[in-house]
Order: sequence, then C-alpha cells, then structure tokens
Amino acid sequence: MQTPPPTTPRTEPTDADVAAFKQQLGRPPRGLRAIAHRCPCGQPDVVETAPRLPDGTPFPTLYYLTCPKAASAIGTLEANGVMKEMTERLATDPELAAAYRAAHEDYIRRRDEIEELTGFPSAGGMPDRVKCLHVLVAHSLAAGPGVNPLGDEAIAMLPEWWRKGPCVTVPGLHGTAGTEGTEGEDAQ
Repeated sequence: MQTPPPTTPRTEPTDADVAAFKQQLGRPPRGLRAIAHRCPCGQPDVVETAPRLPDGTPFPTLYYLTCPKAASAIGTLEANGVMKEMTERLATDPELAAAYRAAHEDYIRRRDEIEELTGFPSAGGMPDRVKCLHVLVAHSLAAGPGVNPLGDEAIAMLPEWWRKGPCVTVPGLHGTAGTEGTEGEDAQ
C-alpha cells in the first residue's frame, strides 16, 4: 500500500463501536478496554483488551485486530509465506532482530501498565519469530509507525482494505464515526 492508514487516537468504545465489534467477530467483546485504532472508514479495526478477561483468564493479546477485511488480507500474506520469510530474516539481520525485540518490549510494557501477566509472552511470536501477522499489524496500527518493524512491513504489503467501504454497518446508530450513510453499501 502506498499510504498506510493514519494513526488514530485511543478512544473509549461507544455503543456503535461495540455493535460494530459484534458484527465484525460475530460475538460480543470480552475484556474490551478501548478502541486502539480506527480504520479510515471510521469503524474500529484494532481494540485494546484487558490482560485478563472478566472471568480471570489471562489474555496476553493486548491489541486485537477486528476488521474482517484487514484480517482476510493479512491471512493471504500468511498463506503466501511472509511469516516464514520474516522469521528467517530475524535470524540473519541483527538490526531487524534488535528492532523486533524492542517492539516486543514495547508490547509487554504497554500490557504491564494495565496489569502484569508474569510469565506470559507478548504476542505474535515476538521476540524471536513471527507467529501471527494479525497481532503485529494490530500492534503497528495501535502504536503507530516505527514501533514494530515487521508489523509496519506487513501493513505496507496490504491493499487498502477500507476502499470499498466499511466491513460492517451499524443500522440505527447514526452520528457516530463510520456509520452515517453506510446502510445499503457493500458491507462484506
């Protein structure tokens, strides 16, 4: 992609955001703390979750990608071997490995500021391998460019998933970002 989506401020979730999340994932949110990034269409595409779910279960994935259009495009990258290639580069490029380790430390720091999960890894395979591009992209979108080098690289490989309209619409909730005037549009 020539121009990655802009960084957006972390915001408290609205009723429209929760409704969008339910449509995006087909279930209500668990441990939702904030909208960590908004797609250029206005809908949430990355949420911040609590390090422990309401029932106390540890949930080390702080940033969770919710947009099905973005998730599908990332899945294509994974199927094309991008994770394997990135992992191989980590073993041979000390600068990349150091930057990726710093991304891991950033992820842990952000999660620990909410609640420490002693003994739990960050996410996505950090710091030594690439296990899930969805997590790395979510981290890059939430933290902004320059924090997670492999998340940034993956974003650069993606198409502009929002170009054909929002992934979901929230009927009856007008006046919120990404929902006004979207009824009837392509909501794949």
